[in-house]
Amino acid sequence: MKRPHIVGSILLAVTLASTSCAPGSFVVPDSFAPTVILVSIDGLRWDYMERPAMANLRRLAARGVRAEGIVPAFPTKTFPNHYTLVTGLYPDHHGIVANNMWDPLLQARFGLSIREAVADGRWWGGEPIWVTAVKQGQRAAPMFWPGSEAEIKGVRPTYWMPYDGNLPDAARVDTVLSWLSLPVDRRPSFLTLYISAIDEAGHRHGTNSPELNEGLALVDRVLGRLIDGLEARGQRDRVDVIVTTDHGMADTSVDRVIIIDDYIDLSIVRVVDWSPVIAIAPPADRIDDVYQQLVNAHPNLKVYRKEEVPAYLHFGSHHRVPAIIGIADEGWSIGSRQRFEERPEWFAGATHGYDHALESMKGVFVADGPSFKDGAVVPAFQNIHLYALMSHILGLEPAPNDGTIDSVRTLLRVAGIPASEH
Repeated sequence: MKRPHIVGSILLAVTLASTSCAPGSFVVPDSFAPTVILVSIDGLRWDYMERPAMANLRRLAARGVRAEGIVPAFPTKTFPNHYTLVTGLYPDHHGIVANNMWDPLLQARFGLSIREAVADGRWWGGEPIWVTAVKQGQRAAPMFWPGSEAEIKGVRPTYWMPYDGNLPDAARVDTVLSWLSLPVDRRPSFLTLYISAIDEAGHRHGTNSPELNEGLALVDRVLGRLIDGLEARGQRDRVDVIVTTDHGMADTSVDRVIIIDDYIDLSIVRVVDWSPVIAIAPPADRIDDVYQQLVNAHPNLKVYRKEEVPAYLHFGSHHRVPAIIGIADEGWSIGSRQRFEERPEWFAGATHGYDHALESMKGVFVADGPSFKDGAVVPAFQNIHLYALMSHILGLEPAPNDGTIDSVRTLLRVAGIPASEH
């Protein structure tokens, strides 16, 4: 099962050794099947693309199509929404219901930094599009995408790499381009690229900080490198590039913190996840007591039993959702007294996770390539529809999912014909 990792590493080495090749040295492939590159820029709020630094993103949008926003699923967190983007399922249906989880059936904990959990296919429900592609005879290369390190439904991607946050963004782009330069019988039709600089800057410094704008400039250079690389290879008009994100961002403050142990005894509950959605697992005989202590405790905290979470959030039925869920109002954080006193800076800056209907949680969606309209702007849509869209472009039969192609046909150049037949 190590072969894809080895292949990915070899390709990375080849890529880094060949970045100085002149554009004329690339040969345009004779045969080029429908191909999608899905780019996620973590935390790219819908309105960031209008800032001066995002010139390459606007250039991509001017040639292609952009939505007025992409609406994430609840909770508006990184892992749940990245996996929704590639499965078309709400987190409540694919099982990645938070960045941090406790599974009472597995008796195991999941977290972004728990490598053995991230690579364990038992956590990942549904069918990500790279599995759909491989099962139907195509090749897939999801780079650094949540879920791509696990064997899901007995299938691994053709090419993949264990996440390495220290790998420069330029090297990530060059690796994707190297996969696209493979011979036709080895070339993937679905690829991903993940960039995290904006999310990190937003969390630490806020949405209007110089650091955030520096992050935008860095990301825009990365997009420029991808676009220029495709042009140099003669692939710009052959490949569909989709640039989107997992969520937006809202500013927080040390003056807007809900100290949860002012209302409940933390020694008797398991807090599975903290902020701005707190997931609490009390002992079975204390669920009602804890709920009653919290339900009207703070004016900026909405508290629900899991079965009473509002229906529009599509959340609360999965066994990984604990008994009590608290959702902070926009801009508010949740923490313990000790954590707040020891690390108050954690509660400044900005964050996400809030109600997905908030404008601040919407993200960017831009797409350019042979399948998409030219210079079009369409209304915002939910990210559950992206799996159906990409399956349509690639000529794949989609697995069961919560989205529909009909919700996003307006993006397509020829809305009624599969892209594989263009």
